[in-house]
Parts: sequence; C-alpha cells; structure tokens
Amino acid sequence: MTVVTGVAQKQAWDSNAVPPVERVRPGVWSIPVPIPDNPLRYVLVYLFELDDGIALVDAGWNTEAAWSTLNEGIAMAGGSMSDVRAVVVTHIHPDHYGLAGRIREACGAWIGLHPLDAALLKGRYLDMDELVERMSHLLRVSGVPEEKLPDLSRASMEIRAVVSMAEPDVLIEDGAKIEFPGWDLEAIWTPGHSPGHICLYSDRQEFLLSGDHVLPRITPNISFHTQQAGDPLGNYLESLTRVDALKVEEVFPAHEYRFSGHHERIAEIVRHHESRLDAIYEILTDRPGASVWEITTSLRWSRPWDEIPSFMQRAANGETLAHLVVLEARHRVERKDGIPALFFPVS
Repeated sequence: MTVVTGVAQKQAWDSNAVPPVERVRPGVWSIPVPIPDNPLRYVLVYLFELDDGIALVDAGWNTEAAWSTLNEGIAMAGGSMSDVRAVVVTHIHPDHYGLAGRIREACGAWIGLHPLDAALLKGRYLDMDELVERMSHLLRVSGVPEEKLPDLSRASMEIRAVVSMAEPDVLIEDGAKIEFPGWDLEAIWTPGHSPGHICLYSDRQEFLLSGDHVLPRITPNISFHTQQAGDPLGNYLESLTRVDALKVEEVFPAHEYRFSGHHERIAEIVRHHESRLDAIYEILTDRPGASVWEITTSLRWSRPWDEIPSFMQRAANGETLAHLVVLEARHRVERKDGIPALFFPVS
C-alpha cells in the first residue's frame, strides 16, 4: 500500500499551495523551489548536511524567484549559499538543472550529472538550431499538420532563459558512490524520462531520492524525441524493475510529496503503461494506418486536447511514439515508413 509520509507536502498540494521547507531525516532537508507557469508548481531540492558544508540534489529553474527561494530555504536549514560544496543533478530538464551553473558561480560547488545527459547539454541549451530542425522533421514524420509545425518545433525555445548552462565537473556513472562525506548514497541509472536520469539510494537508511522516475501521483513523461531515440519506454520499464528490487522505507521524489510503498506505486505505473499500450492498439484496430499524431489526438488525456499548450502536445506526441516503439518490439504493431509514418496492428 502506498502511504503519504510528507503530510504537510500533501496538504499543500491539495490546497494549491507551496509546502514548507522540512527536515525530512536527520541531516536531510527538502526545499520546494517554484517552477514558473507549470502545473507541477515546484521542484523539491534536497539539502544534505556535510561536515564542511552542504550538498544539494537538483537545483531549480534559473529565475530570480527560484534563486531567492532556494537561498531562503538553505538559510532555514541553517546554512548559506557559500556553504554549498556540490550539486548532483538527477537529469537535465530545466527545473532540475537550471540553477546549477549559477550555484557554482556563487560558491564554487562541483556539479555532477550522468554522462548521457551531459552529452546532450550543448545541443539542448546552446546550439539549438539543429535540434529544432530535427524536431520539425520528426513531427512531420509523426503526421503533425503543417500549420502546427512552427509552434511545436520551437515549443521549448524559451527554456534558454531559465538555464544557466554549465558543463558538469563530475560524471556520475551507474553504481557510483556519491561524494557526500558521511552519507552512503549510490547512483542508480534509471533512463526513460531522460537518457541519463539517476536516482540516489541509501542502503543504510533505506531511502530513495527518485527524481522524476517514481512520483506519488502522476507518471513522468516518457517520450521518443530527437535527443531520446531507441526505446525510452522500454528502458523506463526496465529501470522500474531495478528500483523495485531495492529495499526502500521512504521515497523522496522531486515533485509532489514523500511516500512509502514504492513496490505498489511501481506496480501502478506499470499498469498505467500497459493500459496505454492496449488503448493505442485498440485505436489501430479501428483505424489501421493511423499516424502518431492521429493516435495521440484520439487518446484520452488529463484535459481536453485543445486546452493543452503546444509544448505539452509535443510531449504527448513523443509519449505516444514511445509506446508505439514498445508495441513494435512486442510485434503487436508494424510501421510503414514515410511522411507521415503509418502504423498497423499485427493480428
């Protein structure tokens, strides 16, 4: 059974508020840092007390509000920005990575990131023209109408302003021991939400910092896109199996609220994706030869399709494609390449 352990966080979530800064374990604090214009509202940055300072897991968006809130949260935990020695980033999305560079400039802290995400930084946040061009091609292959291509292709360009681009000082491989003196944290590579997503696990204290890998209420977006080809959903499901095998008393996610019962939550997430795979297959049995975009707009989402902003429509298209890749691997559908590519059920 999944049980909410972050009671104050859950109460704040239900009342559409930001939760308090909390001491969640001896020497560990959670600091909610605001995300602008986003239904998730905040990212939970975790602060670890060290003998010679503090370390952070994730950083927040590079906005003045986020910077001020992070500094205030560190002060409530008894420290200051000058005490930060390290920032371990679970993955390169801007709500986790955006302030990392600014933190290093302020105090000289080292930044740690998985090498697969590190390899994507320049293409994602600096030299974006090629990324936009490749995304435009992928969206055409997906069957996105021509009039929607400009908005969807460039839907994430505004993120440049909320990321302080910084190459990592430390590349954190799967199984690496995190250099937080006094702590027994191990990096668990959990690709899917991003190619280099990592969770941090304490075997001694039996807690898991899950980043966006396992959340208590929602499922992370698992998309096939130009920086995440191959089989991202298949990788994600395999990663869930790895995390499911861990002995975890409490999960510290990057969004929403803390919880226990990670086995049950992982089972729920797997059931969700299996249900989504079946729904896509059913659409194709009714409409063989549909494009990714046609399937995407036929699926049920959390709100009416016309109310979903462009960047989320693009993410939804990528999520549908990720499910189709799994269905192909399971020999339940086949693809006819072209512009657009068309998908057919395999009987």
